[in-house]
Amino acid sequence: MKEIYHKHAHHILAGRLVIAAAIFSTILFSGVTLAEELALVDRIVAVVNNELITLYDLNQKFEPYVKNIKALGYDEDMERKTLFKVRSDVLNQLIDNMLAGQQTEKYKLTVTEKEIDSSIERIKSARYYTDEDLRAGLAQQGLTMEDFRKEIKEQLLRGKLVNLEVKSKIVVTMQNIKSYYDSHPEKYVGEKKYTLWNIYVNIPSSAADSEKQSVLRKMQVILDKLEQGQKFEDLVNGDFLTSMQAKGGELGLFLLKELSAQLQKIVKNMQAGEFSSILDTEYGYQIIYVQNIIETKTKSLAEAEKEIEDILYKELVDNKYQEWLKELRSRSHIKVIN
Repeated sequence: MKEIYHKHAHHILAGRLVIAAAIFSTILFSGVTLAEELALVDRIVAVVNNELITLYDLNQKFEPYVKNIKALGYDEDMERKTLFKVRSDVLNQLIDNMLAGQQTEKYKLTVTEKEIDSSIERIKSARYYTDEDLRAGLAQQGLTMEDFRKEIKEQLLRGKLVNLEVKSKIVVTMQNIKSYYDSHPEKYVGEKKYTLWNIYVNIPSSAADSEKQSVLRKMQVILDKLEQGQKFEDLVNGDFLTSMQAKGGELGLFLLKELSAQLQKIVKNMQAGEFSSILDTEYGYQIIYVQNIIETKTKSLAEAEKEIEDILYKELVDNKYQEWLKELRSRSHIKVIN
């Protein structure tokens, strides 16, 4: 055990320097001795083969989640249960990361500074970040560029480990691809999308029959205008609707299945440029207008093959990696000390 402590001493010392000021302040007002405080902060929470995870390590990773959970406004009991569950998840993640790190050392996997630089440049390019933007974003998270480079290095090492232990053993067959294609017709069969507009007048649920009849008469005047050749868009953008105490506008682009059952029955039989009769809906009286219909092309198996292969490959990598971690845990010495 003494050797293990020595191996981890540099990490513990770093933790002590960071928290020294806070500890000193606590000691002044609580009467707790420095030795007692350091023992509490630096106590071991897990042993993973020949390496340690300390309470300081755990708290560093757990703290951002604590702030987010407390901001959710849970009652005391739910907050305590959520914090306990997330803390356990974070500790398991630290254990998995340590196990993976031990494997990268076993295989002598390395990452060069150039690889780290290239990875950071790709991130900046994908998010349209300047170097200053990236540093400012890291600062908001309490991270330095050095911290970020360390995280990137760990990610790259994990990637190389996954390639070695998992990806090289995965094969996606044509039978896998066809099975996925056949079981997901909604993704590859062509569909229609409708650009819808409406004109409507809201009616309070408490409205009397006489008020409803008055609104219906106004909607009929509007419908007459449309039937006489008035363009729907011009009517919506003009002042006439205001005089009728009506409103209107573009609703957006919809698949038929995204509409209410009532509107599905109406819209599916309409052509582009057509408007409906006056509809009595839960939102009041409406007139629906189909401005445009876009038909997406059906994708053949050959056209969808590469997309499906990528989907299946990622799923298999994720599943195999979890299986590999589970197996790795089973043959490792792990002791959690709560």
